[in-house]
Amino acid sequence: MVQELYYINTGFFKLDGGAMFGVVPKSMWSKLNQPDENNMCTWAMRCLLLKTEDRLLLIDTGMGDKQDLKFRSHFSPHGSDNLIQSILDTGYSIEDVTDVLLTHLHFDHCGGAVSKNSDGVLSPTFSNATYWTHREHYNWAMQPNDREKASFLKENFNPLLQAGVLEFYNESKKIWPKEIKVRIYNGHTQAMMAFEFDFNGENYLYCADLIPSSGHISIPFIMSYDVQPLISIKEKSELLEYAAQKNSYLIFEHDPKIAAAKVKLNDSGRVILA
Repeated sequence: MVQELYYINTGFFKLDGGAMFGVVPKSMWSKLNQPDENNMCTWAMRCLLLKTEDRLLLIDTGMGDKQDLKFRSHFSPHGSDNLIQSILDTGYSIEDVTDVLLTHLHFDHCGGAVSKNSDGVLSPTFSNATYWTHREHYNWAMQPNDREKASFLKENFNPLLQAGVLEFYNESKKIWPKEIKVRIYNGHTQAMMAFEFDFNGENYLYCADLIPSSGHISIPFIMSYDVQPLISIKEKSELLEYAAQKNSYLIFEHDPKIAAAKVKLNDSGRVILA
């Protein structure tokens, strides 16, 4: 059972509002996340720390800080929060983390998994942890399509394999944390993992990029980044129906203000924020 839950804020960054909301007109999405003069909206990189009886699990790691200034200038990372300090603020240290669960290997979700020292040497940030990804997704990231190539930075995940700390999720593996249920989604990217768990009598769903913010609850609000948007729509619809029926909390990785919320069916049968 999950005994403790902490939101790990790793800072904010900016992405184009049109890209984040897809075919939805700006006149609609701008009410949900106000863009700047360059049409860029601010997004969180919200990770999760879970304490079970014998493990300390970190879900995703944010962007990290090892990329060069040119790369970072495209995304304007900002804010006072960072991965390491946010973990320290919970009373735990990075050496206490036993497992790092990576939903997928886009840079804003796994960049903090690997750190660079002053000599430029790359090594796992969490020295005592086992890192987890999905084998199918790892293979997808190693041979990226043109659409996602800029999001898969191999320095964020290859050092994990080289260090011998990377495991591939398989539900039959006895070493997988039994408290965490995996839900596989293919619309945003191939074999992305979302996570389900119970805490304090409530059900939680860490949505990753299937539902990145509370502004993406409406079914047509699908990111242009998604490689298979029609599949995203189907997957999101099913997850929202499940969450409404189970009265689950949805955890939003990228929402700049709302960490988690419940949803419900309105009188017309549409899923809305509760």
